[in-house]
Amino acid sequence: MGFGSSGSSRFSLQNILNLVLRFLQIVFALAVVGLYAQDLNKAHKVDKYSDSRWGFATAVAVLSAITALVYAILPLLISSFTTAILFGWDAILFILWTAIFGLFGSMYINVDPGSDGGISRMKNAVWIDLINMLLWFVSAIVGGIGFWRWRKGSRSLHTGRATL
Repeated sequence: MGFGSSGSSRFSLQNILNLVLRFLQIVFALAVVGLYAQDLNKAHKVDKYSDSRWGFATAVAVLSAITALVYAILPLLISSFTTAILFGWDAILFILWTAIFGLFGSMYINVDPGSDGGISRMKNAVWIDLINMLLWFVSAIVGGIGFWRWRKGSRSLHTGRATL
């Protein structure tokens, strides 16, 4: 499982699909950073209390962008199985995005924005949160399937005789 031991092309269909998925995760996570950080910046400029909900959403978005960047590069350097092992972190990010969507969805989905650009921006941000949630759900499921498919054909650690 070391460097170059996968035996397949680094630009296989699986790796290309992984790159596309991770690219979308980066783009939408950075969109959330831009949408939510505006309010944090405004509060900071007027020395006003920053709402922790916006900080939480921004922190999750930054974690998601960094994770997606690392997970995009990792299969190009070592075996793609490595990213399948890490599907648990994808699932945790899915849960965090679900919390963000639920939190901001309950605040903004049923609100009439009128002429308030901030409300309209936040209503759009809620749908970006949903897209992020779905992207991390897909990556967690794909990683989990890849992990269990690999695990099904593997052998025991010490003797190699038993099928797991």
